[in-house]
Amino acid sequence: MTPKNQRTKDCTAADRAGRLAQAEGFWQDAEDLRELGEASPNSIVTLYVHAGIAAADAICCARLGESSSSANHAEAITLLEKADASLASSLARLVGMKSAAGYGASPMSAQRVTTARSAAEKLVLAARAL
Repeated sequence: MTPKNQRTKDCTAADRAGRLAQAEGFWQDAEDLRELGEASPNSIVTLYVHAGIAAADAICCARLGESSSSANHAEAITLLEKADASLASSLARLVGMKSAAGYGASPMSAQRVTTARSAAEKLVLAARAL
């Protein structure tokens, strides 16, 4: 059972499928932009972040029957730890890049794009496997 101070929502198979579809869409859009080679690295990282968050929601739905409903992504990381502790660090890496990628003035480095891609891929693959 989720602690009372953590906001979650129950989810159905349809909710899980919807979040997986969103994860796949964000993932594919990020991959397409990365392959073009001319897109903003911040845009690419932001899409990988959203792919990972959506995939984490799908995983939590499948394994726990609930997903995070909090705007605080730290709560989503905590919930994912309950669903699959081996994936929590990937989500934490992505969440750690979210503000800099989406709101920061500096461009993301090629290494940050690679790190975001790796973390998102791990989560998307895990969500697909469920």
